[in-house]
Amino acid sequence: QVQLVESGGGLVQAGGSLRLSCAASGRPIVNYSMAWFRQAPGKEREFVAGIPWSNTYYSDSVKGRFTVSRDNAKNTVYLQMNSLKTEDTAVYYCASTMGWSTRPQAWNYWGQGTQVTVSS
Repeated sequence: QVQLVESGGGLVQAGGSLRLSCAASGRPIVNYSMAWFRQAPGKEREFVAGIPWSNTYYSDSVKGRFTVSRDNAKNTVYLQMNSLKTEDTAVYYCASTMGWSTRPQAWNYWGQGTQVTVSS
């Protein structure tokens, strides 16, 4: 079992930045793929960014603005979000799994989510 706890969400103006953190416990994340998903009201949960081991992957909507990283020694994953847009407003979730996929259904462990609100 992996327990995940997100933090760092909040209210920010468009063009601003936020850094999300995801602290894992229960098992070392070094053996797991880690990713961030988000879900806006009335929409399905979508892949944002992922880091299976050392490679990184991003959705087209955040590429060039968001950066995902992991610190295996601290058992923590980060999402640096720059140049935020109003359409980035959503609940952001951290997830982990043993394989790799951008489909939410393929991920086994989830955090409770953290709200990110970008105002115009």
